Amino acid sequence: MTIKPRVQKFRIRRDDAAASAEPAQPAAAAEAAPNMQDQLDAIAQEGLTGRQLRMARRVAQKQGLVVGSDYDAVRQLRLAGIDPFQRQSVLELVQPKAPAAGRIQLPETIGKGNTLPDGKVIQRANKNASEIIKIQRDIARRRRRKLVLLTTRLAIFIFLPTFLVGWYFYNIATPMYATSSEIVIQQAQPAQGGATGFSNLFQGTSMATQQDSIAVQSYLASREAMLRLDADHGFKAHFSDPAIDPIQRLEPDATNEEAFKLFKSHVVISYDPTEGLIRMEVIAASPEKAYEFSQALIGYAEEQVDQLTSRLRTDQMQGAQESYEAAERRRSEALAAWLAIQQEVQQIDPVSESATRMGQIATLEGERQRLELVLQSRLNVDRPSEVQVQALRDQIANINGLITNLRADLIGGTDNQGSLAARNTELLTAEENYTFQTIMVQQALTQMETARIEANRQVRYLSESVRPVLPDQATYPRAFENTILAFFIFSGIYLMISLTASILREQVSS
Repeated sequence: MTIKPRVQKFRIRRDDAAASAEPAQPAAAAEAAPNMQDQLDAIAQEGLTGRQLRMARRVAQKQGLVVGSDYDAVRQLRLAGIDPFQRQSVLELVQPKAPAAGRIQLPETIGKGNTLPDGKVIQRANKNASEIIKIQRDIARRRRRKLVLLTTRLAIFIFLPTFLVGWYFYNIATPMYATSSEIVIQQAQPAQGGATGFSNLFQGTSMATQQDSIAVQSYLASREAMLRLDADHGFKAHFSDPAIDPIQRLEPDATNEEAFKLFKSHVVISYDPTEGLIRMEVIAASPEKAYEFSQALIGYAEEQVDQLTSRLRTDQMQGAQESYEAAERRRSEALAAWLAIQQEVQQIDPVSESATRMGQIATLEGERQRLELVLQSRLNVDRPSEVQVQALRDQIANINGLITNLRADLIGGTDNQGSLAARNTELLTAEENYTFQTIMVQQALTQMETARIEANRQVRYLSESVRPVLPDQATYPRAFENTILAFFIFSGIYLMISLTASILREQVSS
């Protein structure tokens, strides 16, 4: 830091010597000195920054001017009509300048005939050098202070919290044991040769049981499952053990909401729709409890799967069963009515009874025709016998009366039982009703069998593709991974806050 001021002093001496050698008359230089000093004092009163002064010196050197100080560089540039603070002047600094041919770029010595600068110029140069040193020291001091402040902030907001988190995970956190399991919900396969089409398009794939899998996943992650697990296996009591560290421990009088928050963090359930698998990880403070909780939750899931389709299967079978029972009851009533009519009319088969009556009528009519022929033959003789003729006429009359009675029974009827035709109609109606009800019973039976097959197709099964195993080593906490994660989290938070503060400070200052 002391080398640069010495070089500047040397340059000042050389430049002042050259400046003092240039005037032809010492008296003229002495008269111009007070005017130059006033200009330098006026420039010093402008409040130029150190950066602006350094820029003016570089521009002056670029222009080949010999200056005694930064203020003198500003003065000479302004006399030459050059503004050292314009952008164009600054950009000219980066243009390379080829050295003169044969010229060695070394500090020039003071010639014998040159006069040394006066004491005021030397004092002013020393003052400028001391100010530059002071500015450099102030910049270095501010940099050190900012570095110390940055290190302090990093230590407070990043390293100290990360150390505390790592110390907790390595020394205080209670070891937790985890059991992993995978379950899948399967659907009963339909019988071979059954219905085909869009109904069986997704049969045997995960799409067929996706809704059931999502429902089971939601149930296992619900408050109902937590309350049932607590009632059956003491979930709250296990995590209220004083041996567990205070951060992971549940208060003895904790509410269900607090227990449910802990339940969601210690029972992790996910569903893979591509494979149809439900993955479950149960975390507990002891391996036995982790295995016990996992087995209990799998049992709850199996019961939930049975309940999902039990109502559908029950409704299908119940409707088909009620339809079959109603058809069987109507058939029994129809059979009872048919038997009652048969007992009432004392007749079993109306068709055979009618055929018998018609046969009797036909036989009687044939006998009547024969007797009429015999009677006609008796009447054709000269002296017919009155007794034979009357006997034949009586037989024909009796046959006509019998035929009339038989036909009256078939058509009209005179007794309380009604005609034979009416009785036959009642019997035929009852028989047809019974036959119809028998057909309905057969259809109801077929429908019930179809409903039973369909209900069997709706059955869901829960299979354990990966069974839970009793762990022999603690799975959590993962101290190193959690510590690194905490470091990145705190670093990200600090970076976001710093960027936000810088942006706000820039906006306010502008």
